[in-house]
Amino acid sequence: MNIEVELISEEIIKPSSSTPDDLRHYQLSFLDQLSPPVYNPLVLFYEFNDETMPSVTEISSHLKKSLAEVLTLFYPLAGRITDNKYVDCNDEGIPYVEAHVKCELSEVLNNPVPGEFSKFMPFELDNIANKFSLGVQLNIFECGGFAIGHCISHKLADGLSHFMFSKTWAATALGDQAKIEPPEFISAELFPPRDFTAYDAGLGITRNKVAKRFVFSASMIEALRAKYQDSKGLENQKRPSRVDALSAFIWSRYVANTKDTGPAEKLYMVLHSVNLRPRFDPSLPHHSFGNLYRAAMTAPFLSSGEECYGLVMRQVREEIDKIDNHYMKSLQQGAEHLSELNESVDSVISGELITFSFSSFCRFPLYDNDFGWGKPTWVSSPPLTFKNLVVFMDTKEADGIEAYISLEEDVMAKFETDIEFLAYASPSGC
Repeated sequence: MNIEVELISEEIIKPSSSTPDDLRHYQLSFLDQLSPPVYNPLVLFYEFNDETMPSVTEISSHLKKSLAEVLTLFYPLAGRITDNKYVDCNDEGIPYVEAHVKCELSEVLNNPVPGEFSKFMPFELDNIANKFSLGVQLNIFECGGFAIGHCISHKLADGLSHFMFSKTWAATALGDQAKIEPPEFISAELFPPRDFTAYDAGLGITRNKVAKRFVFSASMIEALRAKYQDSKGLENQKRPSRVDALSAFIWSRYVANTKDTGPAEKLYMVLHSVNLRPRFDPSLPHHSFGNLYRAAMTAPFLSSGEECYGLVMRQVREEIDKIDNHYMKSLQQGAEHLSELNESVDSVISGELITFSFSSFCRFPLYDNDFGWGKPTWVSSPPLTFKNLVVFMDTKEADGIEAYISLEEDVMAKFETDIEFLAYASPSGC
């Protein structure tokens, strides 16, 4: 479906109290500097099933007041990034947009098309010239239901930091002091910034892609886990997790649908985003703010037939296990890591290397964000800005998983007619 959204108003929300002078200079970490100049988006949908429905004015006033309050905790988000080195925490504020969606919320929930959800955002997610670190848009449906769309610059925050901000904003709006966890800004201490210009963090940003949402039910996920459990390479290994199984399955179908196109000899690189916080010794608090993630990179051995799945999973597990405290100390030195990244970038540019990335937000408490009108009916995301990317999110119920897959248009067309893929995946909203 084509969603029509009409802008009603736009204003700047500033922190409710000024940032102290000694906090005005927020240093980016080495990992922040390496992160792409794009935005991580999230859309939370809320519907009213009772007779008491707040007015648009009530909803908006409540959100704006609590947003101004939470910005005093997350003060770098109200500042301006300078030269990919630091944030000038000048309290200039963030854009808050109100918009009217010309349809019922039920129409979106019953026929979701994530490609249309960019209209619920206050600005383009790949606008690298944008000066704002955060933006919010309140989208009011004709039925009175609404969606809160917000996006945070990836230069400042990874997925967990984004969710932590959203959770803290909701707790602030609800007045639930027990759930308000101030962020810890320690990333630059752990990973001091570096002076470099050679690395292109924007590599891979493209509009030449199509994003679709596929839903895997709990029963289909269990079937895949059982299918792979006894695969060659997983003997005496722990049972594949839900994300293990889906990653191996989707990647295998990507290879099957692309192996006969392009160069005859292909080198594939599979990347899995890994949260670094629990991999320090001792672990970092989960509310540590910044880009505290890295990608475990695996170049899977390709063979024909089912027997390769277990080998791929074992390789991925081994690479993820290498991200330990020793890895952290090496990463904190920075130079060697940057050299490896530049080598990978050169290979991608030359076409020698095809990357395929996975990020999982499963088990994150996305459905706990109550701003005062109950928990969200659904949590979703517009398409991210990269191709060959899969993002996993839990369904609201029953242990299912939504997979948001971004591919080049011709490859997506093959996925949508791939009988083996569709035997497990429901192409919801395609």
